[in-house]
Amino acid sequence: MDLLAKIRTLPTKPGCYLYKNAEGEVIYVGKAKNLRARVRSYFLAASQANAKTGSLMREAVDIDYIQVANEHEALALENNLIKQRKPRFNILLRDDKTYPYIKLTLGDRYPKVFVTRRLKKDGSAYFGPYFPGNLAYRLVDLIHRSFLIPSCKVDLSRYHSRACLQYYIKRCLGPCVEGFTTPEAYREAVRDVQLFLDGKESELEGRLRERMAEAAAAEQYELAARMRDQLITVQQLQEKQRIASTENEDADVFGFHFEKEMLAVNLFHMRSGKIVDKRDFFWEDLPDFSFLAEDPEESDETEDMEALGPGGAPEAAVEATIERPAFSPSAFFSALLKQVYLDQPYVPKHIYVPVDFPDRTALASLLSERTGHKIELAAPQRGDKRSLVDLVCQNAKQAYDQRFRTLQPTNKAIAEALQDALSLEEPPRRIECFDISHIQGAETVASMVVWEDGAMKKSDYRKFKVKTVSGVDDFASMREIVHRRYSRLLEEKKDLPSLILIDGGLGQLHAAYAALEQLGLTLQPLASIAKREEIVYVYGQEDEPVVLDRRSPVLHLIQKIRDESHRFAITYHRKRREMRDRDSELLAIPGVGPRTRQRLLEHFGSLRGIKQAGPDALSAVVSPATAEKIRNYFQAENEAAVDTALRVIQ
Repeated sequence: MDLLAKIRTLPTKPGCYLYKNAEGEVIYVGKAKNLRARVRSYFLAASQANAKTGSLMREAVDIDYIQVANEHEALALENNLIKQRKPRFNILLRDDKTYPYIKLTLGDRYPKVFVTRRLKKDGSAYFGPYFPGNLAYRLVDLIHRSFLIPSCKVDLSRYHSRACLQYYIKRCLGPCVEGFTTPEAYREAVRDVQLFLDGKESELEGRLRERMAEAAAAEQYELAARMRDQLITVQQLQEKQRIASTENEDADVFGFHFEKEMLAVNLFHMRSGKIVDKRDFFWEDLPDFSFLAEDPEESDETEDMEALGPGGAPEAAVEATIERPAFSPSAFFSALLKQVYLDQPYVPKHIYVPVDFPDRTALASLLSERTGHKIELAAPQRGDKRSLVDLVCQNAKQAYDQRFRTLQPTNKAIAEALQDALSLEEPPRRIECFDISHIQGAETVASMVVWEDGAMKKSDYRKFKVKTVSGVDDFASMREIVHRRYSRLLEEKKDLPSLILIDGGLGQLHAAYAALEQLGLTLQPLASIAKREEIVYVYGQEDEPVVLDRRSPVLHLIQKIRDESHRFAITYHRKRREMRDRDSELLAIPGVGPRTRQRLLEHFGSLRGIKQAGPDALSAVVSPATAEKIRNYFQAENEAAVDTALRVIQ
């Protein structure tokens, strides 16, 4: 059945349609209140002179559809299909960044608390999202200090022989060692954390007061003091919350700037009437057919397909579509907002966009159903709200200039972007990067280079000779070097870096972590960059690798540090190999031992200097007999080289 005949069989019900190319690949997904009328509208415009409007229909050879009960279901299904299939004619949300949540692993024997950006059905409790992103890290740090619930990667399903550093600095109850805490005391601490994250400060305050009084009556003064500190923390946060709650409600505000086929979008997050964070989106290659997401006024199918003009489009339709712009802001925001909000557990009560779009009311209704509270999705035309949207549009223009007009971002901006990309607690001030170099396991060495405050710090570079590993074993070599480096820092009581970067993939990353775990440094930020793919793995989030845009200054910084560590390792490896080759050649001469070799190298400076030295010069360092043997050895070597060259020429 050809495409036109297939369209006649489509139902007039709501649903989603999928255009496919000759290879069976889905190239466009759309939704409709009336599938037959919507799909037929593409053929009305398929023969127009503008290449952009005809490009989809020239490629499409087949169409599939999924019928649903109503427009709400069609909206949700369209979003899911676009994210799964990634059709190239649809608007795709390239920046898949999500804001962090706090995860409490209630399914574990001893629950832990983590910051995560991905929600899973794993029995854990999730709290958030948090704006700005570092708020989640500050709260988790507060939980460590006040409630002593850990974030470490230590296996708590069994007991260990000793606790890590976090227990001894009083930031963990020590459930990893038998006798340090009891299951009842740990469960009580976890319950306190739940109340704290749920915002039930009054209930938590009552529990803390009661337990503080009990501890004081039992003369457990250290425990009572800890309860008192927790109580003060909760009261301080409660005061801040009371102040914030008297102000305005939460809102998200969008703005955009489009120029030269490139687009920048800004999203401002307003919480309690204050701008707490912003998010940037960029598109360099918007699909030519992007306006197709804009649903025209859909009517019942009354015209026969045969009534269409040459090529399937009447003249009036051709003229109308030729004048239509290639980029439609309303179609764009219709597609964008579905991808931003339909999968999110939290949606603010107010969303403001710069332009109206056809399915705005339906999307607002669907979001209201899913969140359980009314969502206002508006395109304000005047007043304070329009001024706010205009402000975000101005910021979008600045973001456009910085991204596409090659303005160099500041070191501070890059560090903050790196913090956000790798989910670090704070912008990195110092990064130490390691690389291993060898040839078939011979002369294995390692390098460590340092980036600090925006520049490479060559005075802190270090090179290592691998001592305990023989043969080809990059993982064991990395484990040895990382352990040596940071055991020394701990002995000397020096500061640890903001981030340890490993040149390699998951194997090298886990080897480095094994060394850090041995030293009790389970919370040290650690990442690796895999060669070729240029994918960044952050330890603890290996199933969510960071894929950065090839133009990203953050990726350029990571590559620069990685390449410098590779260069430094290669240089040291070559030097070691030259020394090995040089030493073995001198020792092959009869009468030359390690001490004589040392004297010769110190006197002449290199193997070339020894080869070029005359009999008198050699006799000044070694005996005449040994000098004669050295001269004869190198002379024979030269003659052999000449003979070989002559044979090649002949």
